[in-house]
Amino acid sequence: MKITDNNFSRQFETKVSGHLARIQYTAHERKVFLSKLEIPEEITEEHFKENFIAAVLDHLREKNLKVMPTNADVKRFLIQNSQYMEMLPVGIRLPKRVVETSEVS
Repeated sequence: MKITDNNFSRQFETKVSGHLARIQYTAHERKVFLSKLEIPEEITEEHFKENFIAAVLDHLREKNLKVMPTNADVKRFLIQNSQYMEMLPVGIRLPKRVVETSEVS
């Protein structure tokens, strides 16, 4: 999957059949805050969301940047894929499992 860093719009992008998926971000020093994930409903590929998030994280890892996941989908992905946890800044920890909304009363 080809990821484009649209620095002007502050988002990582990829196109699928003419539809643009994106993760918005804010960069501060050596950290990238991943804040909003948008995937058009026309993109129906199985596991697309997970593959897109992984591709963005791999892109950031190559640049040796730390990640602050402020988006719930990105947080969930990190919790489920521990190989990316090393990308969190020192002192930032995520729970070991995702609490589903149905579990919260």
